[in-house]
Amino acid sequence: MAALAAVVVLALATVVAGAVSAPSRSPVIYIFGDSMSDVGNNNYLLLSLAKCNYPWYGIDYKNGYPTGRFTNGRTIGDIMAAKFGSPPPVPFLSLYMTDDEVLAGVNFASGGAGLLNETGIYFVQYLSFDSQISSFEQIKDAMIAKIGKKAAEETVNGAIFQIGLGSNDYVNNFLRPFMADGIVYTHDEFIGLLMDTIDRQLTRLYDLGARHVWFSGLAPLGCIPSQRVLSDDGGCLDDVNAYAVQFNAAAKDLLEGLNAKLPGARMSLSDCYTIVMELIDHPEKHGN
Repeated sequence: MAALAAVVVLALATVVAGAVSAPSRSPVIYIFGDSMSDVGNNNYLLLSLAKCNYPWYGIDYKNGYPTGRFTNGRTIGDIMAAKFGSPPPVPFLSLYMTDDEVLAGVNFASGGAGLLNETGIYFVQYLSFDSQISSFEQIKDAMIAKIGKKAAEETVNGAIFQIGLGSNDYVNNFLRPFMADGIVYTHDEFIGLLMDTIDRQLTRLYDLGARHVWFSGLAPLGCIPSQRVLSDDGGCLDDVNAYAVQFNAAAKDLLEGLNAKLPGARMSLSDCYTIVMELIDHPEKHGN
């Protein structure tokens, strides 16, 4: 990852970690996401085409060896956990359900994943958000078996759920000419599909005990390399950035609605768009 990209990861982690005040003791953290958060789950998926366990990854992480992270160093979740004094949540697929580690933070993120199950289908194997929630359900069952239902519920109720998904639903789905969703739906209809999906998924997590949810909004997708190459001058694609802005506004309204409807829910949107645009528009202010 280039220097600016590494700064972006750090900046996003700071935004997410700053969404609420740090608790008095280190919280249990559960990470759900895509390649920005994957810490090695895809390494355990034999058929997955979305892997990064190669020598140039991980050169700035601990001993300099690749770990399955899609970066040269730490992920958003790693940095966020450090801010709260918690160890980096381990990849779900590295665990046995009898391990004591099921009582600590767990990372369910999978490179290529999206909110929609069909997103990233050409990567063959990956854990979609629905699959990641099912994986969390397994962890909770394992916790109940170890410490009992009351203690497990208290742990989960007090945990932080960090969710970073949605980018692939655009760049590896809606914006791909060979994927059906970009043909079947207008963008307004696609936003509706995504919001209905998130509503169902977050309600399912709530029913499993999640109360403190930080949902990372989309960054300026029109400025990533796969989109810039489609422009005439190599610049950002304004229409794609507008999609991200529309998604973030809809997601913010959805989260506020869930907070009003679900007792004890504290779900918030992290504004990743503004801080990344600041890095893009004024790199000189940030050491580039």
